[in-house]
Amino acid sequence: MANTTFSGPVRSESTVKTVSKNTSTGAITEVTTFGDGPVSLADADVTLTNATHSGRVLLVPDGGQDNTYTLPAPIAGSVFRFVYAGGAADATDAIIVTPGNTNFFIGGVTFLDSDNEVSSVFSNGSSNSKIQINVPAGFDVTIVGKDTTNYQIFGNVTSATAPTFGDQ
Repeated sequence: MANTTFSGPVRSESTVKTVSKNTSTGAITEVTTFGDGPVSLADADVTLTNATHSGRVLLVPDGGQDNTYTLPAPIAGSVFRFVYAGGAADATDAIIVTPGNTNFFIGGVTFLDSDNEVSSVFSNGSSNSKIQINVPAGFDVTIVGKDTTNYQIFGNVTSATAPTFGDQ
């Protein structure tokens, strides 16, 4: 299929999906969806998919226990934006992991300590495949598929306890 160039706005009455096509098999994989409303994540461990979660705001609840959100295998251009949606500081943790230790985070988050200090927390860029957001008062963290191995991570976390990066 040839490329199409538009000189004016493109309009959709639903959503716009970005897909990738495997050149050898022809298989289509959804990368991200634009234009859909936010997704309220369950107060439970959740395995995310590109088709349902990428390109949408992911509302993380005030958990009843530590919840783990597992990302799908990285695809360049996929975007996962996690926003804390609780009405008060959480007493539990939100943990975001890649599908395995061969997929890792590059980057870091700004830590806004509720004791009035600001600092940065970084992944090691070579093996950290987990971020643990400890007892948050708020957070807005974006994770972008950089390629088929790595995720870029950035955003901010407000808490009395710093978030941590680690290996699974």
